Amino acid sequence: MVPLKYNLRSLRARKVGSLMTVLGVGMVVWASIFAFGLSAGLDKTLEIAAHPLDVLVLRKGATSEAVSGVSDAVARDVLALPGIATDGEGQPLASRELVVFGYLPRRGQTQPVNVTVRGVEPVARQLREGMRIVAGRDFRPGLREAVVSRAMSARFQGLGLDEEFAVQEGQFRVVGLFEAGGGAVESEVWTDRNVLAQTVNRTGSMSSLQLRAASAAAQEQLVNRVKADEQIDLNAVTEAQYYADQAAQSGLLKIVGGMIAFFLTIGAMFAVANTMYGAIASRAREIGTLRALGFGRGSILMAFLLESLVLCGLGAALGCLGALALQAATGGLRTGTMNPGTFTELAFSFDFGPRVLLKGALLAMAMGLLGGLMPALRAVRMKVVDALREA
Repeated sequence: MVPLKYNLRSLRARKVGSLMTVLGVGMVVWASIFAFGLSAGLDKTLEIAAHPLDVLVLRKGATSEAVSGVSDAVARDVLALPGIATDGEGQPLASRELVVFGYLPRRGQTQPVNVTVRGVEPVARQLREGMRIVAGRDFRPGLREAVVSRAMSARFQGLGLDEEFAVQEGQFRVVGLFEAGGGAVESEVWTDRNVLAQTVNRTGSMSSLQLRAASAAAQEQLVNRVKADEQIDLNAVTEAQYYADQAAQSGLLKIVGGMIAFFLTIGAMFAVANTMYGAIASRAREIGTLRALGFGRGSILMAFLLESLVLCGLGAALGCLGALALQAATGGLRTGTMNPGTFTELAFSFDFGPRVLLKGALLAMAMGLLGGLMPALRAVRMKVVDALREA
């Protein structure tokens, strides 16, 4: 085998070319990590939104809460079913909730987009355990007050603390900002359900019921009971399944991210191959000397592949460090997109976790392997005599 120090000295001898290759690969890895982090962040937001024991009750055929409807009379029948967990006072952990659209422009823009406005009861707080007010105060029941996630407050006009926004003909004042551990709740505006129902003329009905089952077995029984009861005539689904379906409908965003990473990788492979071809062209006499000294074709092939992998490994490290540094400098990158399941804004953070970084590193290794293979094969096919005659 060709000694490793030979490869390292060769890279140092070609400092400019090696550095340009490392920087190029690093930029591709950096951009690919962003594409992968976008997809992973979206999935994570929807995953952590679900409680393992919660059940959502919706109108049959409804794909989201925004297009669902449940009457108060039927809701009372559902709340009487066995298997629902209770609080310290023996009251069922079940929230009747109304979801409507607000139409608000993002900050710096004029075109409004759909924003989820959720009317809730006090028990809803117990069902979202990670939710907490971080600025201002909670809304007071009976008033047109609302609390907004810090993420949505930063993204939309009218959602800042003490600002006002409209829902149909009603004006609501933002009195508090909240955080919820990065879950899907952070894409919503919360207010009193009764006030919201009066504002949008939906008194006597709601969009959904959210129930906390007493156990996993009770959860399964609740889901089956609601689905099978012809008098209730509603659909029930676990909250985990509901958000999994929402994530599945975001496949287009993942496809776009994957295509971006793919085309960037193809371009980087050509850059690596070009660097290695240049190295071989300028080192033909070295290759002939190695062959004359008894190093076999396999050893020379591995030597040039190793150089390519070292360059791409350094580029991978640079790209990963760049992504982490930017995330640390910004306190966590946040963005938003339209949730295709609800047609509303979904705010989420990029996820640069170990899996995403590993994907970026493996992508760089694939660049090094494929980009260096053809130049390495060209090196081993050179005849010893012809290589030694090269100037």
